[in-house]
Formats: sequence, structure tokens, C-alpha cells
Amino acid sequence: MRVVRGIHNLRSEHRGCVATIGNFDGVHRGHQSLLQALKQKAQVLGLPVTVIIFEPQPREYFDRQSELNSAPGRITRFRDKVERLKAEGVDQVVCLSFNERLRSLTAEQFVKDLIVDGLDVKHLVVGDDFRFGCDRSGDYAFLKSAALRYGFELASMETHCHNNERVSSTYIREALDRADFDLASDLLGWRYSISGKVVHGRKLGRQLGVPTANIQLSNIKAPFSGVFAVEAKLGDVRMPSVANLGIKPTVNGIAPSLEVHVLSNLASQDLYGKRLTIEFKKKIRDEKKFDGIDALKAAIEQDIQVAKAYFELD
Repeated sequence: MRVVRGIHNLRSEHRGCVATIGNFDGVHRGHQSLLQALKQKAQVLGLPVTVIIFEPQPREYFDRQSELNSAPGRITRFRDKVERLKAEGVDQVVCLSFNERLRSLTAEQFVKDLIVDGLDVKHLVVGDDFRFGCDRSGDYAFLKSAALRYGFELASMETHCHNNERVSSTYIREALDRADFDLASDLLGWRYSISGKVVHGRKLGRQLGVPTANIQLSNIKAPFSGVFAVEAKLGDVRMPSVANLGIKPTVNGIAPSLEVHVLSNLASQDLYGKRLTIEFKKKIRDEKKFDGIDALKAAIEQDIQVAKAYFELD
């Protein structure tokens, strides 16, 4: 699968395709259903499947401009999203940098620069509530008119339901926020996890006698927070663990972090620089600010005991 970053990097080999546009946060069952239909259309036309996404996601961009911090947390970060799109049979991902230049494009410029001149899309699928352009004048009705003028086919996404509820990234975030990981997994079609490289942190856990693997989150807000029983996966190896996802208020944390303490005898191995996948199993408690390090250490010891009981470890 090819990944193209930015309209300016589109070349002749990227043109002529079937395409869809969106955040695709989670690449959930609704997205998967859309992509399967798009693949079938691509096979009929003999064209590659292209997914157009944005980085940062538009609401994240506007949040950073206003410092409102109201954008929803990410279900999947960029690398995980791309890997899941690849697994669904997507041939190329076009990642547009959502910046002032892109935000300032009119709906007509967006269609002409990207859909027509950039990718020469033959068949486009979008949600019927999709809006774009600097004045948000770009909607499904506008695209229908543009499709007639420029000669591409247009279709709308079909709603995908689970137990009579529409599958959406919002619905999944709500399930994750309740720590209903079984429901979230049903909606996603995969067990919810966060992947990332282990980096050097402040090593406070080591000072407390509970060394942790610090997973780099790159200031991307997670959809929930707290302390959890998790499985840390390194390749095919699964390690029962306990994890803190949040900002560590007791030690004046600011940036979001994911810190994982491995409970098995594999904890002694050097994990720095390695990529771990953290699969969430059970919530132990909310993240909270304690009255000093001693209280924090006592809470961590209790968390470890709860996690060990969950995994039936001695």
C-alpha cells in the first residue's frame, strides 16, 4: 500500500481511482463495510482503492488554534490507522495536512485540486453529512453538481448498525469512556489497543519500585483515562500488565502518557525502542491526584494486586 502525504506529492501513478474521504478514526465496522463496497466497485472498474484522510484531524486543528481542548480523543493514531486500512485492502492512502492552506480552500478548489486534477477520481463515496471548504459550502448536493460537471460517479455511505445502533466513532468513544471494552471491540471489529514505541521517561516508576514502559503518545489525546489491567504485546508474546493512561496529576503531568508495568518475569527485559501494543482488558480505577508520593505508591501496589487477581497470577 502506498501512503502519499499532501496534494503536492500526487503523481500520475496515483491518478485514476475509486475513493472515499474522512477521518476513519478507529477503522470500525462501519468503515470496513464501506471499504468492502468500495473494493467491489474498484474490481468492476479495474482501479485502485484510495482513502483520503487528514492529519491532524480537522477538529484537532481548530482546537489547537483556539486552545479549547474540545476535540474528541483519538481511537487510532496515524500509524495504527494506516495499518488497519492496509489490512482492509486499501491500495493507497492520501494524507492531507490539515493546515491554514487546506482550510482556506473553497469547495470548488478542493474538488478541482484533489478529486479531479490530483487523483482523477472515477467513483467517490462520502457520508451524506460530509462538509468541506472554507465556508462549509461543500456538501453532498455540491458534490452531486460537481460530479455532473467533472464526470465522476458519486455515492453516499450506507449506515452500519450494531444492535439497532449506528456504528460511529462517537459511539465507540462512549463505550471506551465507560470501559466497556467488549462493546467497543464488537463495534470496532478488533480488540481495542494502543500501539507505540517505548521511550525514556522520568523513571519515577523505577524509583517507586515499579518500573514502567513509557509509550510515546505524541500529544495525541486518548479517548479515556485511568488505570487498567492490560496485555502488553511484543510480537507474539503477551505480557499481563497494569497501565496508567492519562496525565499523572500527582506528579504534575501535563502531556498525555501511557505507562505500563509488566507483571510477569518478562518485565526485566529491555523494552526501550521496541514497539508495544497495549490491549485493554479491565478498568481498575479512575486517574486521581494523591496526597504525595507515599499515597501514590500505596495506590499503585493496590492496582497491581487487582491486576494480578484479574489475570489469576500469584
